[in-house]
Amino acid sequence: MKKFWKWRNQAQTETAPAERTLYLNGTIAEESWFDDDVTPQLFKEELMAGDGNITVWINSPGGDCVAAAQIYNMLMDYPHDVTVKIDGIAASAASVIAMAGTRVLMSPVSMLMIHNPMTVAMGDTGEMQKAIEMLSSVKDSIINAYEIKTGLSRAKLSHLMDAETWMDAGKAVELGFADEVMKRPAEIEDTEPPAVTMLYSKAAVVNSLMDKIAEKCKTNRPAPKAEPKGRSVGDLYERLNLLKH
Repeated sequence: MKKFWKWRNQAQTETAPAERTLYLNGTIAEESWFDDDVTPQLFKEELMAGDGNITVWINSPGGDCVAAAQIYNMLMDYPHDVTVKIDGIAASAASVIAMAGTRVLMSPVSMLMIHNPMTVAMGDTGEMQKAIEMLSSVKDSIINAYEIKTGLSRAKLSHLMDAETWMDAGKAVELGFADEVMKRPAEIEDTEPPAVTMLYSKAAVVNSLMDKIAEKCKTNRPAPKAEPKGRSVGDLYERLNLLKH
C-alpha cells in the first residue's frame, strides 16, 4: 500500500522539545481508503502513537472526501495543538483537512482552493437523483468544517464553493481560512495580511469570457436611415400651382 502521509519524529533534547511532524503530500487516499477499515486505523494508530503538539505540512491537490473527513475528525480529536502549514497547495479535500488546525499558516506562495464535491454516477433517473442528494449532503458536511474555522455564513461559503474559488495566502487569511502568512524567523512579527490579495473564481472568469465573446460576435449593422420628414419639393410646387389658379 502506498501511503500519502509520512511522519518525522524528533526526540526531545536539552535545547529543544520533542517535535512531531506529519507530511501530507500528493493525492489523498490515492490507492486505498474508501470502504477500507485498515488504512484509517493505521493512520489513527500512527497519530496516537506519540504525544505532544504536532505540525502538519500539506501540499496536496485533494482527493477522496471520505478520507479527508476522517483525517479531519482524527486531528480535531487529537488532545494537543495541531499547527497546519500549507507550503504548496491545499485544494479540494486537502483544504478540509487544513481546517482541523489549531492554527493554519500558509506560505506566501501557496494556494488554497475550495469547490463543490464531485462524483461519478450511472443508472436511471432514480440513481441520478440519489447521487445529487448525496453530493448535497457531502457539501453540507464540508461547509461545517469551513464554517467552524472561518465564521463565514453558510450562504457565503456555498457561493465560494459554487465558483471554485482559489485563494492566495493573503486572501485566505482575510477570509479566515488561515491565521497567518509564514515568514522567516528573523522577520518582525506582523499578522496583518498583505495589502493586495487574490481571489480567483473559475465561474466568474468563464462568465466574463463568455460576455466578451458575445460582444465580439455582435453584427455591426449600419444604423437605419432616417425617414424624410415633411413634404417633398414636388408636392410644394403642386400646392403653389393650385393657389395660383
